[in-house]
Amino acid sequence: MKAPRILIAGGGTGGHIIPALAVARELVARHGTEILFVGTARGMESRLVPEAGFRLELINVGPLNQVSLMTKLRTLAGLPLSLLACSKLIRDFKADVVFGVGGYASGPAMGAAILRGVPTMAFEPNAMPGMANRLVGKRVQAAAVNFPPAAKWFRNAEVTGIPVRPEFFSLAAPAADAPPHLLIFGGSQGARIFNTLMPRLASALLEAVPGLTLLHQAGARHAETTRAAYAASGADPGRWQVEAFLDNMADQFAVSRLVMARSGASTVAELAAAGKPALLIPFAAAADDHQRSNAKVMVQAGAAEMIEERQLDQPEILLNTLRGLFADPAKLETMAQQARKQAHPDAAERIAARLVQLAKST
Repeated sequence: MKAPRILIAGGGTGGHIIPALAVARELVARHGTEILFVGTARGMESRLVPEAGFRLELINVGPLNQVSLMTKLRTLAGLPLSLLACSKLIRDFKADVVFGVGGYASGPAMGAAILRGVPTMAFEPNAMPGMANRLVGKRVQAAAVNFPPAAKWFRNAEVTGIPVRPEFFSLAAPAADAPPHLLIFGGSQGARIFNTLMPRLASALLEAVPGLTLLHQAGARHAETTRAAYAASGADPGRWQVEAFLDNMADQFAVSRLVMARSGASTVAELAAAGKPALLIPFAAAADDHQRSNAKVMVQAGAAEMIEERQLDQPEILLNTLRGLFADPAKLETMAQQARKQAHPDAAERIAARLVQLAKST
C-alpha cells in the first residue's frame, strides 16, 4: 500500500504549529507518511517547519479576525487566489487528507480541500475555535480538539488533547518540605503586565510567604527593565530571579509549587501534563477571548484559579490570591491532581492514527 500523503495547513503561533510538527513526526515515524506543510511568511511556520526538516509551501492570505474593515476587504478580495493556490498544491501533491491546524493558511487550504472532495480533518487547541476552524468545522470529516467545549463546533470531533513533550509527563512533584517556589512566565515574549506588576508586589509577597522564591521569565526585550524594577522594589535579591528566556521549562515546572502564566493552549497542556497547579491570567486581547475560555475549563476542573486582566487594576487581588494559595498546601495538591487528569499523553499518536484512517478511506 502506498504511503499516505497528508497536507498540513496553518500555523501563525506556536500553539498551532508546534503540535502540528509533533503530529507530523509521529506520522513519518509510525506510518511512513509523506508530509507537505502550507503556511504564510508571517507565521512561525516559516522558520520552524524548515528547521524540522519538512517541506513548506507559502501562500498569500491575510487576517479576517480583529482587524480593520480595510484589512478585511483586502483579505476577502485575495481569498479566491488563496483558494486557487491551495487547490493547486493539493492537486500537485496528490494529498489524501488535508489537516487544518488553525491560522491564516488553514482556512483557504481546508476550503480548497472541501471543494475538491479531499477528506479534511481539523485540529483545535483552544476551547473557543478560531475563525478558520469555525467556518469549516461542520464540513470536515473529523476533528481533534483539546477541550471538550470545542467539540460542538465540528463534525466527528474527538478530544485528543495537544501533543506535549514527553518530559513534562514524568516530572516528580517538589518534596513536601521543599521551600515554596513560584514560576512566572507569559510565553516566549514575556507578558508586559506581569513585568510591571510583579516587581511592585514582590516585597510584600516574599514577606507574606516564608521561604518563597520567584523565577520570572520576562522576555528578551524586557528582562533588563524587569530586573531593575525588582531591584528597586527592595525585595530580598536572594529570593528572586529574572531571566529573558527559559530553555529548560520542564525542569522549572518540576521545582515550582505554583505557576503563574497566561492561558494559551500549549501552556495549559504543559501544566496538565506536569500536574502543576496554576494561577492563570488570560491575555485579554487574544482572538475570540480564547485564553479566557481555556482558563475557565481548567478552573472548572479544579486545576487552576483565574484572575482577569481588568482585576489587576487592583493589585491586592493578585497579592491576596497568591498568598492564599501558598497558605493552603492541601489545595495546591488537589489542584495538581486535577491538572494531571486533564492531560493527554497519547495525543500525537491518536491524531496521527485518525489521519491515516481518513487517508485509507479515500
